[in-house]
Amino acid sequence: MVAAVLGAPGTITTRILPVPAVGPEDVLVRVRRASLCGSDLKIRSQKFFSGDRPPPGTFVPGHEYAGVVAAVGSSVDEFSVGDRVVTEAHRGCMRCVNCLAGSYTDCLNYGKREKGHRSQGMTVNGGFAEYVVNHVSTLHLLPDSIDFDAAVILSTVGSVMHALDALGSLIVGASIAVIGPGPIGLLAVQVACQLGAAPVALVGTRESRLELGKRFGADLVLNSRTEDPVTAIRDLTGGRGADIVLECSGAPSAVDDAIYMAKRSGKVVLVGFFEQPVLADLTHAVMNGISLQTVRGEGNGAVARAVSLASQGRLNTDALVTHHFALGDIGEAFDTYAQRKGDAIKVMLDVSDDTETIHGQ
Repeated sequence: MVAAVLGAPGTITTRILPVPAVGPEDVLVRVRRASLCGSDLKIRSQKFFSGDRPPPGTFVPGHEYAGVVAAVGSSVDEFSVGDRVVTEAHRGCMRCVNCLAGSYTDCLNYGKREKGHRSQGMTVNGGFAEYVVNHVSTLHLLPDSIDFDAAVILSTVGSVMHALDALGSLIVGASIAVIGPGPIGLLAVQVACQLGAAPVALVGTRESRLELGKRFGADLVLNSRTEDPVTAIRDLTGGRGADIVLECSGAPSAVDDAIYMAKRSGKVVLVGFFEQPVLADLTHAVMNGISLQTVRGEGNGAVARAVSLASQGRLNTDALVTHHFALGDIGEAFDTYAQRKGDAIKVMLDVSDDTETIHGQ
C-alpha cells in the first residue's frame, strides 16, 4: 500500500509499506479521506513525541480519517466488509482506572501498546495511508447522507462535544464565548447554537473566518486586533460575563482573556494546544470562582453523537473544506495548511477511490 511516512523532522513523504495485519478485534479500513489538523504539524516537526522519535520512513501520521471496511478480525461482528465508517483516534487500555471511568483519552497507559493503548497517528500508525487497522471500538457506522468529507470533520466535532461534556451542565440558555475561529472554534459555534446556547460569540483575528462564524449562527463576532474582546463579551452579557468560554486558539494570551470574559462562577474550557508555557491571572479566577478545565481529543463517545447531529442535517461542514490533495502530494498539502494558503481551513487528502479492492474482496 501507499503510505505517507515521517522522515527527518519537518518532512513527510510517501513510500510503499505492507498492508497491516488484522488482529481478532481489529478492522482493516480502506481510507477514503483524511484531513490535516494542527497536531499533525507538531507530529511532522516531531516536537510531538516525548520519548524516542520513530525511525525515519516508518511512522504513518493521520488521526482524522474515514473509509470503507476492507476486512474484519475473527471476533468482529459489529461491521461487515463494505461498511462506510468514520474513526476516532483514541483507544484506551480499558484496564486503568481512568479508562474504566470512561476517560480513555486520559489513559494512564498512554503510548503502551503492550497494555492495549492506541492513539492512531500519534502512538501507532494512522490514516495517511491506503489502509489502516483500527480496534473495533473506535469505529462508527456512517449513514448514507454523510459523505466522506463531512465524516472526517466529525472527529473534530467530537472534540467540541467532549469539551462541552466536561462542563457537566446543560448548554441550552447559556451564554458562550468561543476564542479562535479555526476548525474547532467554528464547529464549536455551530454545536453551541444547535444545543440552544444564547448568545454565542466568536473572537478571532481573521475576518474571513469571523464571517463564517456569522454564517454558522454566532450572535456576535469580533476582531480582537481592533476591539477589546473582554469588554465586548461583558457588554453582550449585560456586564456579567459569559457563562462558558471555550478557548480553541492555543494563543498564550487567550487564556487570560478567557478568564476575564467569564462571569463569576463561570467556566473556562481549554481546548487548544499551546506551543509554550502560558501566564494567566489565576488570582482573578480564584477570587471569582471561575473553573478551568481541559480536554484532549474526542473522548466520552463524542464522535457517535457527532454522527447523530450530522445525520440530522444540523452541521455545515462543506464550508470548512477548502482544499483537496492526492496522498502523493502530502508535502504540498502540509505546506498549504501550515501557511494558510488560499485561506486554508480543512485540507483533505483524497487517499483512495471506491473502485479498488484488496485480496479479491
